[in-house]
Amino acid sequence: MTTAKIRVAVAGPKGRMGREVVKMVLSDAELELVAAVSLEKGEDAGEAVGMGHCGVPITDDLELALVESKPDVLVDFTTPQLAVRNTRLAIEHQVRPVIGTTGFTPDDIAELDKLCRERNLGGLIAPNFSIGAILMMKFAAQAAKYLPNVEIIEYHGDQKLDAPSGTSVKTAELIHEAREEIRQGNPNEEETLEGARGAYYHGFRIHSVRLPGVFAQQEVIFGGDGQTLKIRHDSYDRAGYMPGVNVAIKKVMTASHLVYGFEHFLD
Repeated sequence: MTTAKIRVAVAGPKGRMGREVVKMVLSDAELELVAAVSLEKGEDAGEAVGMGHCGVPITDDLELALVESKPDVLVDFTTPQLAVRNTRLAIEHQVRPVIGTTGFTPDDIAELDKLCRERNLGGLIAPNFSIGAILMMKFAAQAAKYLPNVEIIEYHGDQKLDAPSGTSVKTAELIHEAREEIRQGNPNEEETLEGARGAYYHGFRIHSVRLPGVFAQQEVIFGGDGQTLKIRHDSYDRAGYMPGVNVAIKKVMTASHLVYGFEHFLD
């Protein structure tokens, strides 16, 4: 018996992450690329990523693409300004969103989850699809139970639009869940330059580094009496995220609400 392929639409197919998603979908016999949406329309999606002609022209109208191609899943790696609208459109058309774009607020996530639950529809918003990064987050949450003094330093290229990164915020949320809130450092501490100590989150700090030549790294530093512990993850290529995106596309088919965090698909 032949299992039906999962029909996939990709928003942002000419972006740096979107290109890798298109390649991954075209390379998996269990998936079928049925739509690709970008402001730069017209080109064949396969040819745009160097995979040869695939018969899916890039369009600039997401809603029309959802109606005409009837995908099962929309994968979105666009911008924070577009992603919320794209996710809402997908859900309204009974298409499961798999979103790698960061910048969603808690209110955005709550609203979109409500829409998914009303339709018994699975979805995923994930700050990071790297399996190594997910393990880094899990290890950090575990360490926070025993070494509650912690700071996060995240490094990205200078063209990244949001700070702190979605990965660092998700890491911070998991740490916060694992330990009681304490205010770290000297109680009389004073910043002589505004922002020198980084962003404040439930008693600890997140520092965002933005430099050309950097791809994506994060380290979580724990301090205790006479010791420190550093948990670090480094990404060197966007292809490293694709095994996670592949798992997400397949697992979201059986979910019934919006999930925040790829780690829930690895349990």
